[in-house]
Amino acid sequence: MYSLHLCGVFSFVGCKNRETNVAASVRIVKSGSGYILLRNGRPFEIRGAGGMSNFRQLQAAGGNALRVWDTTNLQQLLDSAQAHNIAVIVGLPIQNSEQLALYNDPAKAARQLSVFKTLISRLKNHPALLMWCLGNELDFPFKPAYGHFYDAFNALTDMIHQEDPNHPITTTVLNLNQKYIANIQLRCDIDIISFNIFNRIGLLREDLDGFSWFWNGPYMLLEWGTDGPWEGSANTAWGAFIENPSKKKADVILHRYQEEMPVEDPRFLGHFIFYWGSKQETTHTWFSMFDESGRKSEPVAIMEYLWTGKTSKEHYPQIRYMLLNKKGAADNILLKPGQAMVSELNMHDSDSIRSVKWEIFSEDWYKENRQNSTRRLAPLDSLITSGATLKAHFKSPMRAGPYRIFAKISDYNGNFATCNTPFYVVSDQ
Repeated sequence: MYSLHLCGVFSFVGCKNRETNVAASVRIVKSGSGYILLRNGRPFEIRGAGGMSNFRQLQAAGGNALRVWDTTNLQQLLDSAQAHNIAVIVGLPIQNSEQLALYNDPAKAARQLSVFKTLISRLKNHPALLMWCLGNELDFPFKPAYGHFYDAFNALTDMIHQEDPNHPITTTVLNLNQKYIANIQLRCDIDIISFNIFNRIGLLREDLDGFSWFWNGPYMLLEWGTDGPWEGSANTAWGAFIENPSKKKADVILHRYQEEMPVEDPRFLGHFIFYWGSKQETTHTWFSMFDESGRKSEPVAIMEYLWTGKTSKEHYPQIRYMLLNKKGAADNILLKPGQAMVSELNMHDSDSIRSVKWEIFSEDWYKENRQNSTRRLAPLDSLITSGATLKAHFKSPMRAGPYRIFAKISDYNGNFATCNTPFYVVSDQ
């Protein structure tokens, strides 16, 4: 899911625990029919989020762990996590197995190993460190052509186990892929397998039971949350994914945790909601539980309830849906260039609204290495002719192509809700 960048790996300077002046020791131990994660000898139940910011809000909501995908600004991140009693799974961004030009070149593979060895020797004593995650959604193919990938992967795990025996190693698999799990078990040496799983989480219990004859080890969910656009989401005739309003996302997260998360499984060691921050992925609002200024949306309140058992006392705006000239996103809205339109919101409760912000963006279908673009886009502000209420008047762009209109509702607490509708401008030229 999250794009990986190998940067900042030499910037870390070792840091000691502010209270005990020693690094945390983390182990996964067998307990009856399941497993327990021990941190400094005590059970540690992971209540985590994926992201790189909003530490204070994570601690206040009852979270205790953070998952990051690379080593960008790692010293500052770990120090901030430690200050808020948050443990961190550090991602080591290795290239996927398909990058044979790297893995078939001994010098390049050795360079990758050396870079991470330097990082780990400096980082292993940081008290906020929980474990290492080697890669993200890697492919673990069976074919002999990938032998050098497995050699390099195992060289990394051997090095980590030798350099830092106090912190386990995991890697992530997209959904529960039996072939990949089998190859990991037969050809690799890691301590725990993790899954990134969204729309298919309802099948997880069944998939785990069906494969327990071969693999019955511990696991975590390193990414889960609202529906991803890649599987199961509705889309328009031109391929634009239809995004749920933030209220619906909150409902999906609540349902998935209460009904589909295998919290009762003694093999299950914890989870990380995605995404504890703001990021562009399909849109700038799809997975973002916060905005760029750190303001919160309703999914944050849902996680607080799930982690603490207490309902948030804060109010959050709740959007039912958006219409363009009385049509919804599933109606495949086609417009002429420069056509005058009216967009309006239907709310569950509009009494506490402080402001309404309308914006139009071009769709960004750019892909790099099969990843969604993370480029921040500029809104086409001049197209909104009147707004700041639950109804906005705008003109469609003159250039043909796919677009979205977004609405952001803020209340007097500073919390927000979002909704958007895709449309397509068809030129008659």
